[in-house]
Amino acid sequence: MQAAVAGVDAVLSAAHFSTIEPHAIIEPVKRAGVRRLLVVGGAGSLLLPSGHRVIDSPDFPEAYKAEATAGVRFLEALQREPNLDWTFLSPSAEFVEGERSGHYKLGKDHLLIGAEGKSWITFADYAIAMLDELEKPAHSRQRFTVGY
Repeated sequence: MQAAVAGVDAVLSAAHFSTIEPHAIIEPVKRAGVRRLLVVGGAGSLLLPSGHRVIDSPDFPEAYKAEATAGVRFLEALQREPNLDWTFLSPSAEFVEGERSGHYKLGKDHLLIGAEGKSWITFADYAIAMLDELEKPAHSRQRFTVGY
């Protein structure tokens, strides 16, 4: 991977967390001298209004637990990394097909919940938020989230 990313300004990783260890992405990116690593994250590590993580909720689907647990480990590895400019973008609880609106809310570590009690974002608006972050960094060495 190091040779593949040598000379680029940024790497955007959308790897399944359960299929790769964090160091397998982080270390080659650092060795290649890449300035930024942007990661398509998950919602499992976000905090609920109760202060508990989404993944720890009794309603969290068992089918997604392994991937979400690995996503939490990836975020924790980034947070321990002193020599890398990284951004981890967590989607809302529901990550769905839909139109690009260009209108969404930004958050930090808490799950965004809309007026109807729903937490969601379309793939299209998530992608726009990621590209906005790539072009105009505002969340260096941070996780952030998007939703309606």
